[in-house]
Amino acid sequence: MKKIYLTISILALMVQFAQAQFTLDGEFRPRTEYRNGFGGIIPDAADPGFGISTRIRLNTGYSTENYKFYVSLQDVMVWGENRQILPYDQNNSFAVFQAWAEVKLGEGFTTKLGRQVISYDDQRIFGGLDWAQQGRNHDAALLKYKKGKFLLDVGLAFNQDYSNPTGFQSTSTAYGTTGYFSYKTMQYAYLKQSWDSFSGSLLLLNNGFQKYEADGVTPDGVNSIQTLGTHLDYKSGDFGAALNAFTQMGDTVDGAYLLGLEFTYKASAKVGLGAGMELISGNDTTTADSEAFFPLYGTNHKFNGFMDYFYVGNHANNVGLFDIHVSANFKLNETSSLMVKALNFSGEQELASGEKSLGTELDLVYSKAFKGYALKIGYSHMFASDGMYELKGVTEAAAADVQNWAWAMLVIKPKFLN
Repeated sequence: MKKIYLTISILALMVQFAQAQFTLDGEFRPRTEYRNGFGGIIPDAADPGFGISTRIRLNTGYSTENYKFYVSLQDVMVWGENRQILPYDQNNSFAVFQAWAEVKLGEGFTTKLGRQVISYDDQRIFGGLDWAQQGRNHDAALLKYKKGKFLLDVGLAFNQDYSNPTGFQSTSTAYGTTGYFSYKTMQYAYLKQSWDSFSGSLLLLNNGFQKYEADGVTPDGVNSIQTLGTHLDYKSGDFGAALNAFTQMGDTVDGAYLLGLEFTYKASAKVGLGAGMELISGNDTTTADSEAFFPLYGTNHKFNGFMDYFYVGNHANNVGLFDIHVSANFKLNETSSLMVKALNFSGEQELASGEKSLGTELDLVYSKAFKGYALKIGYSHMFASDGMYELKGVTEAAAADVQNWAWAMLVIKPKFLN
């Protein structure tokens, strides 16, 4: 009888597994970087940086007719960060990158709960920041609706940094995590409608940042910032155009804005051209509230130059930015390509000296696909103007003659079960 029960149980599990879909995949991504002015002007007296980091991920998904379940485990390892035979990971970088469940509610509605990547459009305001080895995620609850070419997402988040949620202390709901626009609360609505050659989206986002009373300890609600705007995308034949238009307002910011325009043209089967501009408001020190826009949770490395001089953990509440750029993408053969991009930077506001010109950056990225893996190699060079030295706090006399950055990255994404 036990054998019969065991056989029935195994058959039931096999039927359940057959009706579901289980995936197991991974990622191995080592990257070598030479930094001689990455993120800011390097002084001549400083030595260039050189190092290797590796991102490793193990991802598993389980999908049934009624729900989806996904977990992504991650570690970011810098070569040499641990001494020999160290019994623990010194930088404590192991993390659950994603852990969410998406449940079908019927009639086009689903809810997605847990730690997840939130990414929309060209990732200007919300993006996964995949370039960064650690990536970007959110602990949030989403209500999602989709019908045909229309979709609506409503997201909610309430963040805490303590392990015991009970108690009646006045500080029991204070959120002490700061930096990189870490928020206590978030609410947003994202709507998108697509047509044959045109799509448009609307984002309404509110973030609440922990505020304290004068003692710096007692919580006093939140400072709220609202980000509102649209992304429009048009494609017809070989021509494409995209527009970003956003504004920010709230308790500590007023009248901030971002305006971006991109054009693409496929000149031939092997050459793609691009041109665009982006204007981001800066801070006028004559006003009480900041007028400087910050793109918050986007993939900011993708914009304003790969050397990350602007809006990548820096340049908040500063002089803003006016970025004009052109690019070309060459398909060298069936498995390789070369991207070339030139960007000219100016401040949207003047610096203290009255200077606005910041400089020009040149970015090169070579990509090569092999059977089962890919190789990417990049080089960037900054030609700084007087304003850049002033902005970054390094005099031209003290700065290194060459400001550049080079990197090479191997990407392997094995699929163990699919």
